[in-house]
Amino acid sequence: MSGLTIALFGVTGWRHNLGVGALRAATLSGVLSREPAARVTAFDEGWGMRSGRAFVAGIPMQISLAGARASRRYHRPESYLNMRVSAALGGLRNAGLAAIDAADLVLDASGGDSFTDLYGTRRFNAVTWPKRLAVLRHRPLVLLPQTYGPYRADRVRATAAALTRSATMAWARDPDSFLALADLLGADLDPSRHREGVDVAFALEPREPDAPVRDRLDAWFAAAPGPVAGINVSGLLARPQGAARFGLTADTRALARRLGERLLAEPDTRVIIVPHVRVPGGGPDDDTAVSEWLHRVLAARHGDRVLLVPTGLDPQQSKWVIARTSWFCGMRMHATIAALSSAVPAANVAYSLKARGVFASVGQERRVADARRSSEEDLLAQLWSAWTERQVAAAELAVNTPLAVARAASQMDEIVALARAEHAGRATARAR
Repeated sequence: MSGLTIALFGVTGWRHNLGVGALRAATLSGVLSREPAARVTAFDEGWGMRSGRAFVAGIPMQISLAGARASRRYHRPESYLNMRVSAALGGLRNAGLAAIDAADLVLDASGGDSFTDLYGTRRFNAVTWPKRLAVLRHRPLVLLPQTYGPYRADRVRATAAALTRSATMAWARDPDSFLALADLLGADLDPSRHREGVDVAFALEPREPDAPVRDRLDAWFAAAPGPVAGINVSGLLARPQGAARFGLTADTRALARRLGERLLAEPDTRVIIVPHVRVPGGGPDDDTAVSEWLHRVLAARHGDRVLLVPTGLDPQQSKWVIARTSWFCGMRMHATIAALSSAVPAANVAYSLKARGVFASVGQERRVADARRSSEEDLLAQLWSAWTERQVAAAELAVNTPLAVARAASQMDEIVALARAEHAGRATARAR
């Protein structure tokens, strides 16, 4: 069917945050692999309307990009408030609003875990704007598999509940998230509309990096026969402000160093460090500085047995790297999803409840180490146990990962089928 039109929200920051980028890439690939002629507009933090691309089976396909932001530059058409006022005044040729109006479906990922006030009400308000505009413009809204809550303020919870009830379809990305969705909706829970799924990144296609980065990585992986442990350390959690914000009871920076040293004490083991958020110029959410520090301190003793992944990889290329490890420990949840979805045994150093549910979707919830409730010693013990039991986990993932990947494909089939039905309905209405 030609002419299917999709608007995608909730993937702002995808260029720097590979987790958000994974949601974006997997969603775009999922739609375009099923509907190659679909017209897709992905909203981001840029300015104006632009052309972009998405990869499907390694082949680039054209999409449109549109700027949208909770900006105080109210005169700018990218401002959500400008879109809202334009809607009230008949459109005013606002290109972003026109893309919403043209959409057979509006898809919203909420960054995977941002439909909450855990990160502050300002971020929550920014995440709700696309949902409010879709409802205002009477466009079918699909909440892609994501986490719902927690909601600390009653007002925030009421807003989230109202928007979720207004959605044509709402997916939770794991069993725990579905329980939260059910609690949010109460008696309004409708099994035909409110569904338990898996994180869309389980369907993310890995893609090898371009040469010469690929050649360098190939050579390092092939240089020795022993196991390779991957470590992802979060710059957000490593900073005192981040630790205080999430109530961490352990120093994750020290934990990463101790884990690396313990892994490298085994003579045949090597370590690869995989940043998952790289912000140009740094910033409170950036993994670059702490990753470079970890590489520096480990390489000082262990030389080329330690490698820091080069900059510039996109989410699919990063997954290609992670898929080659023997075991992976991540503080960024989507870094661990890249492992789990590749059937690589993984552990997560968690700062919220979201990780447990996602790991539970492939039977690995016991591999989540909660940094809010455990000491550094306890966390290290849990991670070491996950490392030593990696062959058991690998056997479990050999069964569970294909099931999760199949569920990711099935849920996308349903979403695209809904888009086709909406498109056909609009075509019929126009023909009358």
